[in-house]
Amino acid sequence: MKYNTVIVGGGLSGLVCGIALAKNGQRVAIVSSGQSTLHFNGGSMELLGMADGKTVDDPINAIASLPETHPYYKIGADNITALANEAQRLLADAGLKMNGSAKRNHFRISPMGVLIPAWLTLEGYATVPSRDNLPWKRVILANVEGYLDFPVDFVASGLRKEGLEVEVVDITTAELEERRHTPSEMRATQLAKLLSTRAGFEHLAAAINTATANAQADAVLMPAVLGLTDDPMTHLCELVNLPLHLVATLPPSVAGTRMQTQLRHYFQMLGGTYLLGDTVVSATIVQDKVEAVVTEKLKDLPLRADNFVLAAGSFMSKGLASNYKRVYEPIMDLDVDADKSHTEWTQYDVMSAQPYMTYGVSTDSQFHAKKQGKPITNLYAVGAILSGHDAVKNHDGTGVSALTGLAVAHSILGK
Repeated sequence: MKYNTVIVGGGLSGLVCGIALAKNGQRVAIVSSGQSTLHFNGGSMELLGMADGKTVDDPINAIASLPETHPYYKIGADNITALANEAQRLLADAGLKMNGSAKRNHFRISPMGVLIPAWLTLEGYATVPSRDNLPWKRVILANVEGYLDFPVDFVASGLRKEGLEVEVVDITTAELEERRHTPSEMRATQLAKLLSTRAGFEHLAAAINTATANAQADAVLMPAVLGLTDDPMTHLCELVNLPLHLVATLPPSVAGTRMQTQLRHYFQMLGGTYLLGDTVVSATIVQDKVEAVVTEKLKDLPLRADNFVLAAGSFMSKGLASNYKRVYEPIMDLDVDADKSHTEWTQYDVMSAQPYMTYGVSTDSQFHAKKQGKPITNLYAVGAILSGHDAVKNHDGTGVSALTGLAVAHSILGK
């Protein structure tokens, strides 16, 4: 089978790259082994949240001073704003309307009640402009009775440390009460399906109004157990007496699942081929080009293309692997930037920055992956598989995925 571009990996970077290519008339195939780390996303994206251990207010300014090893450096500071704006438009076109700006970070509320700098956040989710500019003084934290993936005590404690007065209440409905007797059903994605009907919204709104009837509060915050396939907040907010906002839960994440689903559907609507549940196992490389890749399920039908994009993720997604001898890329054995000795891969203190978080495939200035020191001219690497940055330390993982995916799409298209 012949395509213009074959992308290995169906997460954020692969989908963004594939959508940008498909919108410009390319025949694109994405090979996805299954769930990506996007499924765990809490509804926000980070461009650059931390630098040198300090919170970043203006990510564009901070990106200009990043080291040469960082993927943003290869994109070029002058191109970041345009690509960030393009990424936001692409998400909106896929049905994911997100608030925020690349010019200034806002803060989202994490599932543990910590304020974390963010670039974009889905509409309906709780955000604050800054720690010094909280939009509320008193909030009600409304948890679903029996729901365990929202550590309400931690969330309340974290918000109180930020100076908010917090009252915790439990809410339930007849539908929720029935499911509460089965722990496996009390997960965010399952509850979102249960509450997806008009009756479910109305019963939930009535429960919230009853629980908050006598409260003196500026807003109600509740776990994000709504909106698996669409945005229910407009209708629900019309029924709830106080302003209502969602807070991300521990995985499984409704927001992440929705983002993955919406982007995949948009890619397929544009004519893209999405091979779900398959894995690339090998590639044919002749001189400095990839001719074809072979998947586990299509062994006798190599996928041929003019260009290939490696968006397979890092260690968690098995885009990178290791043994006691080395860190390696398992499909093509590409060059990897990593310390040689396994004793240098980690720090004993688990709270310290871990060296392995910066490991990844080595690329040239155009994101061409290297093998034995030489760039493969039609193979690009994007997203978490790239070396040179720590997504946990810098809060930049989703930004790197989206922007490198777009940058490589532009290179392929000759823009």
